[in-house]
Amino acid sequence: MGAREDDGAALELVLSLHRLLRSLRRAGATGGLQPTQLIVLSLLTEGGPSRVGVLAERVPCSQPTATAVVAELESAGLVRREPDPTDGRATRVAVTEAGGRTLSGVAHGEAEALTRRLGLLAPEDAAHVLATAPLLRRLADPAVPGAGG
Repeated sequence: MGAREDDGAALELVLSLHRLLRSLRRAGATGGLQPTQLIVLSLLTEGGPSRVGVLAERVPCSQPTATAVVAELESAGLVRREPDPTDGRATRVAVTEAGGRTLSGVAHGEAEALTRRLGLLAPEDAAHVLATAPLLRRLADPAVPGAGG
């Protein structure tokens, strides 16, 4: 494959992944959470407590948007603010137990929807799709040069 063909295949994969994730979100229970709220919960669950500015960079979104998302999650009891141990003037945001349970419930709902869809494929095709999970995880890891974010 040439570079142009690789770019086309990569674009097709990106678009397909976006469509798949959107359809899984619609098929699963989101607990009434918006996509940005789910992203923030996921980032905090995976990376631990974080300042709002760092969350805004990682989502990515504006700092006012991140502040509003955190305020909504906080009022729902899904995150809490805590003092930043490195700077007494600053605060960090951390996931609560309820936030962890909510995110886990959403992820399980989406996984169930994906399992139903995989059941529509030939068994060897479903196995191929599932075999890509470790590779996609590696590509999503910010430690991989040029990947993730």
